[in-house]
Amino acid sequence: MQDSEKIGVAIIGSGNIGTDLMIKILRHGKALKMVAMVGIDPKSEGLERARRMGVETTSDGLEGLLRLPAFNDIRIVFDATSAGAHQHHNEVLQAHGVRVIDLTPAAIGPYVIPSINLDAELAAPNINMVTCGGQATIPIVAAVNRITKVHYAEIIASISSKSAGPGTRANIDEFTETTSRAIEVLGGAEKGKAIIILNPAEPPLIMRDTVFTLTDLSHKESIEDSIMLMIEKVRSYVPGYRLKQRVQFDEIDASTPMNVPGLGLRSGLKTSVYLEVEGAAHYLPAYAGNLDIMTSAAMACAERVAGALAAVAA
Repeated sequence: MQDSEKIGVAIIGSGNIGTDLMIKILRHGKALKMVAMVGIDPKSEGLERARRMGVETTSDGLEGLLRLPAFNDIRIVFDATSAGAHQHHNEVLQAHGVRVIDLTPAAIGPYVIPSINLDAELAAPNINMVTCGGQATIPIVAAVNRITKVHYAEIIASISSKSAGPGTRANIDEFTETTSRAIEVLGGAEKGKAIIILNPAEPPLIMRDTVFTLTDLSHKESIEDSIMLMIEKVRSYVPGYRLKQRVQFDEIDASTPMNVPGLGLRSGLKTSVYLEVEGAAHYLPAYAGNLDIMTSAAMACAERVAGALAAVAA
């Protein structure tokens, strides 16, 4: 596709996530054209890198973006700032008819995980990318739920503390709340719980995710097959996403049921899935899979939205 046919995009937030996303779009964008990078610190590494790569920049935040002559060419904006800032950004951009892809846990628009519900939300003016832990684990919950009802799902996202920048740390509360809710809305669980661990280990460890589900007793092979199919679907846009070991099953006897928060005592089948997410190292180290899965998922969404916009224009 020629650059003139591509859909113009901008990124608000020149930190780790925004910079990695910019490089992905510049290197691999099929239907996307990187127009502008927006920050608030003129000396930030992200803005300096964007200028070196020929991308227009502003350090005056959203207001600076609106003043750029190239703003008229922008149809999609990624917000990689914070949940608190996103509400204002979204209101302003919506008033200008710009589609918004939200990489914060603000959850103003519908939750979207490409492997689960992207097709249904292509027309949404604001798409929320949930969280890194949600992108990695909720597809597994959904895979189990399509075989048998998930009564309870718990996810634990363990990331290197070095890959948790100021934005991630500022959004910890929103991370747990947004991910827990998305486990129920997208994963289909009756009750969801999310935990994030910032691991200070040296050398830094690759992102690890654990998923526990509790269901009624069901056909284990069918559940495992569904999980493996979902893993391949996620790998289509996050190549470093993989199963760490074979899916584990434990039958919970009625005589010693699990005490499930919010649901009481339960017996049934406990399914345990252990995942690893290695980053593509486009900008960030390979251990920063938590950031890579967010930018990869956001780019996958934007490519599909851009395709839909181009089809309408044609």
